[in-house]
Amino acid sequence: MNNNRNDECWCGSGLKYKKCHLEFDEKINFLRSKGKITPLKRMIKNAKQIEGIRKAAEINSGLLDLAEENIKEGMTTEEINKMVHKYTIDHGAIPADLNYEGFPKSVCISINDEVCHGIPSTDRILKDGDIVNVDATTNLNGYFADASRMFMIGNVSEENKKLVQVTKECLEKAISIIKPFETTLGDIGAVIAEHAKNNHYTVVREFCGHGVGLAIHEDPTVLHYGKRGTGMVLVPGMVFTIEPMINAGDRKIFIDKKSGWIVKTKDGSYSAQWEHTLLVTNDGVEIISK
Repeated sequence: MNNNRNDECWCGSGLKYKKCHLEFDEKINFLRSKGKITPLKRMIKNAKQIEGIRKAAEINSGLLDLAEENIKEGMTTEEINKMVHKYTIDHGAIPADLNYEGFPKSVCISINDEVCHGIPSTDRILKDGDIVNVDATTNLNGYFADASRMFMIGNVSEENKKLVQVTKECLEKAISIIKPFETTLGDIGAVIAEHAKNNHYTVVREFCGHGVGLAIHEDPTVLHYGKRGTGMVLVPGMVFTIEPMINAGDRKIFIDKKSGWIVKTKDGSYSAQWEHTLLVTNDGVEIISK
């Protein structure tokens, strides 16, 4: 740990420690003295890194805007994939999903009972009544942003509209409670799980939010269930996703063996997901990509 006030700060900002993270470290040390779990230094982004992530996020949010403008009944999921890929490349970035651990496409598109990791295909045609998640991650000059949105195709049932809305509320409620040096990851999970349960839905536990920014997946792990007051305390400079996957039926899932990727609900019930990339600030939280 850098304890010399006039040395360069450990975060890589180039500023003197006393002008950068001295006060921050004092707060961290106080939390640790109270037995709290605090993030490691590598989880804290400096101003240059945050700016890089923001630029990646502009493209990531833009490609989701493009999908929102064009998605419609009769369209194939491969058409959306090609659209997203072209937009990303045209803006000087890389679709981070493409070839990530062998994933074959530039975006994940999951429909109805598909929880996540849906693979775009010319054989998958959007139909009236479908609920669709488009999940994209963008790499711009080594900085990453990650977000997903739900889209409703044509005449969606009131039951499924509610699932989409409540899932979004789970995310929004979690974001609304974030206070630097106070809120814990357990608080985030508890708020999401409570709102889902109150609406008779279940939370998928096998997949979670995560740190992001310098890689597609970083620490910490952000569970969408938990106990208030437990887990890591959120502090300024942390960048991570919250991305609850909420099922209308049972929370149990399985991975489709044929694709090796597509995650589905075991009971065939519909599932929804919303995801934002977030930055904890000195005042609260900033939504970087949505």
